Amino acid sequence: MSDDKPQTPSSQSPVSLGDESAVLELVSGSIMNLWDTVNTLTRLRPTRRERYRVTIFGSARVPADHWVYLAVRDLAEELTRLGCDIVSGGGPGLMQAANEGAKRADPNGEARSVGIRVELPFEQGANDYVTQSFEHRTFFTRLHQFVLMSDAFVVVPGGIGTVLETLMVWQLLQVEHLERTPLILVGKMYEELVAWPRSSMLQSDPPLASPKDIDLPQCVSDVPGILRIIREHHAGWLKDGHGPAAAASASTTARS
Repeated sequence: MSDDKPQTPSSQSPVSLGDESAVLELVSGSIMNLWDTVNTLTRLRPTRRERYRVTIFGSARVPADHWVYLAVRDLAEELTRLGCDIVSGGGPGLMQAANEGAKRADPNGEARSVGIRVELPFEQGANDYVTQSFEHRTFFTRLHQFVLMSDAFVVVPGGIGTVLETLMVWQLLQVEHLERTPLILVGKMYEELVAWPRSSMLQSDPPLASPKDIDLPQCVSDVPGILRIIREHHAGWLKDGHGPAAAASASTTARS
């Protein structure tokens, strides 16, 4: 009695292009193997880094004359003077405000003003203040790069995309794929966002989260509150052996 089901090819046997099932299995397996390779490579981390990096997530829709734009620009300017590189989504609005602040504090470009972009039909490239740009075709790989690059996250007013980025970082902190990384939420809209799981998830039966999960983001109302958290974390980062002095010392040791 014959079996009409396609046979799974071995890892070395040829696959006919006419065998659609086998081709799809080969392609899907190859894609998963690529993801395994990417995941393995992203486990690598530098022993020391010269620059501390702050990612600022926020809306693309806020115009340059709005007070929130000016506040984000001033925040990025202060962070750059502290010794931070500024990372944004590279687009307009509050992303541009973040990159502009970095550029204003360091017009000669010694500090990096980074834009991590995703291809969208309604955005025309990186804003004019980006000095280092990365391009992605999917939101998934873009979010992965934000996570790999960043020492702290500051979330300013934004829409659905900003909330997506926030919840991604929040979840990675919850499962400890990220550790000791500030997630700073700025403004009333995020106080209300955090209040929702506190009331809905913690008070359900059974609880759907733990209180420590809900406490991971730090809600602040103004720029001084952001700077206080970043300064404290940056000081710990320097104490752990990062920064220009540590990089210079490592270079001298390597030459000797």
